[in-house]
Amino acid sequence: MSLHDRTPPAEPVDFAVDLTSHEMVRRSHVMEALGPDWDPVETLRREEAAYDLLYSGLDKEQQRLYDALVSAGVLPQRGNGRASA
Repeated sequence: MSLHDRTPPAEPVDFAVDLTSHEMVRRSHVMEALGPDWDPVETLRREEAAYDLLYSGLDKEQQRLYDALVSAGVLPQRGNGRASA
């Protein structure tokens, strides 16, 4: 089989690409974009606070839907299993 031969090979051909170096470059770009002041623990705290706010003050129907989604495994159970009051 040559570069110009368009006949498919009779047997499978081993093909592998090592993306290790590319992954390390990608990770370094992500960390650079996050900056030196990025605090993952504080970020998670703020995310939890945002979820608490999102699911607060639900009316009966919204709470019923929330509970159904938690029961179905679509949403994770939070706190005591009820949306925040």
